[in-house]
Amino acid sequence: MSKLRCQITMTLDGYVAGPNQSVKNPLGEGGFRIHDWAVRLKSFRELHGDTGGGETGTNDDVVREAFENLGATIMGRNMFGGGPGPWRKDPWTGWWGDNPPFHTPVFVLTHHPREPLAMQGGTTFVFVTDGIESALEQAMQTARGRDVALGGGANAVQQYLAAGLVDEMEIHVAPLFLGGGTRLFDGLGGSDVKLEPIRTIEGPGVTHLKYRVVKQAGG
Repeated sequence: MSKLRCQITMTLDGYVAGPNQSVKNPLGEGGFRIHDWAVRLKSFRELHGDTGGGETGTNDDVVREAFENLGATIMGRNMFGGGPGPWRKDPWTGWWGDNPPFHTPVFVLTHHPREPLAMQGGTTFVFVTDGIESALEQAMQTARGRDVALGGGANAVQQYLAAGLVDEMEIHVAPLFLGGGTRLFDGLGGSDVKLEPIRTIEGPGVTHLKYRVVKQAGG
């Protein structure tokens, strides 16, 4: 059965992006440091079209596993490319370049309608304006039995967790303190989200925490 799987990197003080996010600085001040552990990896570079090496080992194994058996991806509008709405006058194609690393259909949560955007490498961005349940239903249909990735950002993750729609969650904890920005778990205090630990893996410069999301009665 298909699962909705979330993986995201977080600092020790709970942030997934730094303060003052902008078009020119999408992860905010200091935000790119959160992903330093990943950008050196062979699997990460391969996803971005670079076959020129990279680190292998524990972290690479974890990332490679996280992208196995995926048939679709869901993300929030800011993760796609943000910017003020409605969509810009120029054909804005997001942060990800001509050949995004997803290689599946990507369903973007937004309030601003737009025709699907086909990119190189098998990625097509589909813009969903009628809510998280609709995006998940479309993604599951497209995935055809494979899993669906929930990429972020924080607001999208919070919505899906609060609605009881996430099946598994993997948090890559980077040993950094940003002191400000966007927190992963803001607003979830009264949502009855329960996580059951599956495994903990220590890697160079990061700790990988994997959880099963316990479904509530009727969920």
